Amino acid sequence: MAFVKMIKTRAYSKRFQTRFRRRREGKTDYYARQKLIIQDKNKYDTPKYRLVARFTNSRVIAQITYATIVGDKVLAQAESTELKRFGLNAGLTNYAASYATGLLLARRLLKKTKLDTLYKGTNKIDGTDYDVNTEVKEDAEKKPFKAILDVGLANTTKGNKVFAVLKGACDGGIYVPHSTKKFPGTEGDKYNADIHRQRIFGVHVQKYMKELKDESQDDYNTQFSKWDAALKAAKVDNVEKLYQKVHDEIRKNPDAQYKKKVEQKPQKFSDKRKTIVETAKGKYRKDRKLTQEERKQRVVDKIRKAAGGK
Repeated sequence: MAFVKMIKTRAYSKRFQTRFRRRREGKTDYYARQKLIIQDKNKYDTPKYRLVARFTNSRVIAQITYATIVGDKVLAQAESTELKRFGLNAGLTNYAASYATGLLLARRLLKKTKLDTLYKGTNKIDGTDYDVNTEVKEDAEKKPFKAILDVGLANTTKGNKVFAVLKGACDGGIYVPHSTKKFPGTEGDKYNADIHRQRIFGVHVQKYMKELKDESQDDYNTQFSKWDAALKAAKVDNVEKLYQKVHDEIRKNPDAQYKKKVEQKPQKFSDKRKTIVETAKGKYRKDRKLTQEERKQRVVDKIRKAAGGK
């Protein structure tokens, strides 16, 4: 038998440290997180806020969070699904919806912290870079709310939707340190604000809708039927006007709306153990966990049945 070198010795196994669960699952980059959450020692008990942007297949999630010993705390949150009440019922994961979600988060947070009257952001959304620090007065009582962008595991490529959330939050009145290098419309050292504005207002979506409608009406109806319904409901004729209306409605009322809890009627049972539930449609069985006495009796019945069978 050939000589086999032992790589993982007993000393290796004894000194092996298991990585954090979220690191094993590939969900958290702890090297990046450490840089985001560590605060200066001379800022005692001052939270370091993060603008967290996350994306799923159906929605955009934007949060303002800060780290504590027991875990992260969420100060404010906004989701793109909330844009439905402002008239946007389609395209809830695109660049324009990400911008609107960031804007909604900013206005909601500033209203919660009572900074909405001091820092209103910019109403002129033309793609140009906006810094809320330009509105700070010398005798201002409070500085602008500052947050650091947290992109998670997303690739920070040019035009990524995380920067749409950042742009929306900045235009809404939050100070997020950034540059224009990652915005759409940047070529080298030059930044074209008009190209970025078209992305913010979904002009590229409108162009594709028109092209597809000219090519095939059936394909257009299949792909953009929800968009047509949203435009008709908002009483506008193009996507740009729809997003402009959404932005205006967000500024009017950014508060979150919660569903009212419906009081459930107590269930009716037709047996003592409460396993058969009676409803208006009929009856159905609801299994219950056996009590200790019932388990003992079940054993006795099995023994008795087995003895009788012999």
